[in-house]
Amino acid sequence: MAAKLMVGNWKMNGSLAANASLLSEVLAGMGGKTCRAAVCVPAPYLAQAQALLAGSALALGAQDVSAHEAGAYTGEVSADMLRDFAVRYCIVGHSERRQYHGESDVTVASKVQRALAAGITPIVCVGESLAERDAGQTEAVVKRQLAAVIHTNGHCISEIVVAYEPVWAIGTGLTATPEQAQHVHAVLRAQLQAATAHADRVSILYGGSMNAANAADLLAQPDVDGGLIGGAALKASEFLAMLKAASR
Repeated sequence: MAAKLMVGNWKMNGSLAANASLLSEVLAGMGGKTCRAAVCVPAPYLAQAQALLAGSALALGAQDVSAHEAGAYTGEVSADMLRDFAVRYCIVGHSERRQYHGESDVTVASKVQRALAAGITPIVCVGESLAERDAGQTEAVVKRQLAAVIHTNGHCISEIVVAYEPVWAIGTGLTATPEQAQHVHAVLRAQLQAATAHADRVSILYGGSMNAANAADLLAQPDVDGGLIGGAALKASEFLAMLKAASR
């Protein structure tokens, strides 16, 4: 397995001044870190981030991509547009997109397809709500979400990244225990192994209130290959602490 991958998801946060300060601090503190790292920034800041990250070890990512290649889709951003800004990763199917924008499993699978066609690595988010977990449906939900992506992109499924983000732990301060995270990651790993002989190439990240205090315990699990980090990625000291934990 490759070095652990730590991805900051800024969500709808940032400004030109704040971005410059944050990235400057992160880049200054990355020396000696051996994990892979990226930040997924809001679309208006892709050009700024591209310039600030040029030649650095911190990769650039986007937070969403259109399911369409081009055309009359006002407000949408295509995969080819993202590629113009040297975007390496793109979050696809985040629970906030599924919940607030009505994205279906089929839509998510199509977005993954567009990203892959443009040479961008999609970070495919899967996860269950609290009601689904309480009903014992966690495995069924995450397997259904990933199955749609595998069905559409089976020939190149080893080129994706998967992020397990229990919906009940996103932005709530609640976090899956290391054992809970490991269990779901092992389920996803087995599903990938059944779909491709190259499942070992797929990093499976944990997201859902990962922070500097709990990162080391989560990252110590055998099937946790990194993290998709929300609010904590907006603080340079926190993000750097997690990169350090992932580099051990």
